[in-house]
Amino acid sequence: MNIALNRKATADSREATRKTNDQFEALTLDSAFSEAVRELAEKSIDQTREVYERSKNALEAAADTMARSFDALGQGAAALNRKVIEIAHENVSSGFDLAKSLATAKTLAEVVEMPATYWRKHLSALAAQAEEFRSLSTKMATDMAAPINAHVTRSIEQLAGAKIAANAEPDSKSR
Repeated sequence: MNIALNRKATADSREATRKTNDQFEALTLDSAFSEAVRELAEKSIDQTREVYERSKNALEAAADTMARSFDALGQGAAALNRKVIEIAHENVSSGFDLAKSLATAKTLAEVVEMPATYWRKHLSALAAQAEEFRSLSTKMATDMAAPINAHVTRSIEQLAGAKIAANAEPDSKSR
C-alpha cells in the first residue's frame, strides 16, 4: 500500500523540526537559566538526601528501641510465668499438707482446728504472693518502658539542641 506524500507538507514539517532543534540548541547548559535550574536540582537532591538519612536514622533508632523493649517484655513475661508456677506449686503443696494433716487427725477438735490454722497461714501467704507478683509486674513494666523512655528523652534533647542551634544561626533574610 503506497501512501502519496505531499512534498510541500513534508518540507514544511522538516523546516519546523529544524527550527525547534535550533531553539533547543540555543538553550545550552551554560546559560544562566539552566545553571539556576541545575543548582536548584542539586540543592533539592542534597536536602532530600539529608531528610532521607535523618528519617532512616530515626527509624533505625525506633526499631532498636522497640526491639530492646520487646526483649525486656519477653524476659519479664518469663519471670512472671516462673513466679506463677512457683506460687501454684506452693499452694498445691500447702493444700496437700492440709489433706495429710486431716487424714492423721485423732480428734474432732483437731479436724476443726487444722483448716482454721491452714486458712490463716494460707491467706497471709496469698497476700505475700500477691505482693511478690505486683512487685515483679511493676519491675517488668519499668524494664519494658526504659528503652522507650530513653529514646523519647534522647529525641527531645536532640530536638531542643537543633532548635537552639537554629536560633543561634543568623537569619539570612535579616542581612
